[in-house]
Amino acid sequence: MGRSFRWLLASSWTSNIGDGIALAAGPLLVASQTNSAFIVALAGLMQKLPWLIFGLWAGALADRLDRRKVVMIADTLRAGVVAVLCVTIVTGHVNIGVVMITMTLYGVAEVFADTTTSTLLPMMVDRRDLGTGNQRLQAGFLTCNQLVGPPVGAFLFAAGMAWPFLVQVLCVLLAVLLVSRIATSQASSADPVARTHVRRDVVEGLRWIWQHAAVRTLALVILVFNVTWAAAWSVLVLWSRDHLGMSETGFGLLTTGSAVGGLIGTGLYGSIERRFKLATIMRVCLLLEVLTHLALALVTTGWLAIAVMVEFGAYAFIWGTVSNTVRQRAVPQRYHGRVSAAYMMCVYGGLIVGQAIGGVIAQHWGLVAPFWFAFFGAGITLALVWKQLGSIAHADSGDDRPATSAT
Repeated sequence: MGRSFRWLLASSWTSNIGDGIALAAGPLLVASQTNSAFIVALAGLMQKLPWLIFGLWAGALADRLDRRKVVMIADTLRAGVVAVLCVTIVTGHVNIGVVMITMTLYGVAEVFADTTTSTLLPMMVDRRDLGTGNQRLQAGFLTCNQLVGPPVGAFLFAAGMAWPFLVQVLCVLLAVLLVSRIATSQASSADPVARTHVRRDVVEGLRWIWQHAAVRTLALVILVFNVTWAAAWSVLVLWSRDHLGMSETGFGLLTTGSAVGGLIGTGLYGSIERRFKLATIMRVCLLLEVLTHLALALVTTGWLAIAVMVEFGAYAFIWGTVSNTVRQRAVPQRYHGRVSAAYMMCVYGGLIVGQAIGGVIAQHWGLVAPFWFAFFGAGITLALVWKQLGSIAHADSGDDRPATSAT
């Protein structure tokens, strides 16, 4: 699939190792600085909130500037923020205020880095290879971010509070070096920078999404399904402990089961894509999402819940691969940054809204109620878009230019 894709893949895997280490070390650092459950929850929100504030601007800049340079600058800033945190830890000046500011600034840089990185794959590989490319990137995320990174991060934190963040800095800087090896001709925006205001570019991108029925519907599906998913998963730890009687180890097995299922799903994606139509894959994945909520609302034993989570991980990462592939094929190069940013805003906006809804529902009607809400909400949404999924799956931008360079 080309040398540039290999550099992108290596960079993604390396960066995900660092992010996976921080996935465990970050909450441990927050918990070491405060006993307030509210502040602990707020710390996680502070890293998601920048997506809602800066997402569209990041997408517009990705469509105007050299995308490779944007990724390199944003990742360097990420490393710099974490490096300052390491200094405060080593010198004994760390406190919850420093940690919160670090997570916020890191989240802002992450918005620009992740939004722009998501536009690189369609510029490097042919359309027929987008599914394979997304599959390999997803496999790296699962392996490095979900399976390898967190236990390593917890181990390093136990060895010394600063160690996991120092390793994260090194991983991100190495990822910057790997991205720098990508051919410049395959990492610049498709169109020259227009002499327009960024705000106008943002409006133009939103207008394009709204006028493109397939892309608009897919964005709405992602928004609603993230609301219903987050509503149920917001109480997952309490549901596993108080409803199923699982221990902390049992709850860990739920998340591990999801990651294992994801590896199975990404491993099977290539053969699934060759045998079935994309519309069929999308319908099956969304149907399994609905049935997963139903299953978790009905299960009464921990081992069965773990089995359901393995199934969840398998179809969820197949859905992630196919939905990214469909979007990348449907969107012209010049809009990739803005559309990607809008989709990420749907993801994080849905998560924030869903978490709030789930907490309220659980407080009034019990820990199982959010799963019933998710089942009916996702089921009704799927019924409404079932027929449209065929046109969504095979939407095309009409841009027949090859994604790779002439060479």
